Amino acid sequence: MQRLALFDLDNTLVDLDAAFRVWAAEFDSELSLGLGAVDWLIALDEAGYPHREVFFAKVRDHFGLSETVEELWGRYRKRMPCLVRCRIEVLDGLLRLRESGWKVGIVTNGTADNQLGKIEHTGLAEVVDAYALSGVEGVRKPDRRLFEIAAKRCGMSLDAGGWVIGDNLIADIAGGRGAGLRTIWVNRGKQPDREHNADHVVTDVLQAMEILHSEA
Repeated sequence: MQRLALFDLDNTLVDLDAAFRVWAAEFDSELSLGLGAVDWLIALDEAGYPHREVFFAKVRDHFGLSETVEELWGRYRKRMPCLVRCRIEVLDGLLRLRESGWKVGIVTNGTADNQLGKIEHTGLAEVVDAYALSGVEGVRKPDRRLFEIAAKRCGMSLDAGGWVIGDNLIADIAGGRGAGLRTIWVNRGKQPDREHNADHVVTDVLQAMEILHSEA
């Protein structure tokens, strides 16, 4: 099997949840939303609204905000890349994989400006071989085509195999298996009892990198 590793971005390489909590506190402070607002925002986020237009429609209605959904969503996209962090250990781990002969890519769903901003602000753009963003390519995980784009940009083909590493059982694990790749699920404790068919389960992406080294 070729040394191809395709990583998810949010809550795999970067801690989006931590960045969201910072954003929620800032948003509350800026607009004086009232007691319990931050907890409400975090609970709404955890309820799972991948399309942020829906999320901000609920936020606007709940707090009676005057800004449009588009304005709220736009401000969020502009701010979030500045709040997301990637641990130095993760950056070093990606470099170590590449030094060991791996081709490393990022495959992520999300709007182009938001996801590209995260990749650039965190330094990830400098330590991977390629990335494929659904907001640019017009196709979303778990669709095989997004993985194909990333593999091709890494100079490889999915036909020779590889790995997908991510926290989402549908987009990453089912998507990776559907693309003919082996998978590592980064289980962050949100769904510990869920059934899965991942090849490995870890709680931190650094553990996934060590598995890749041992499997090579």
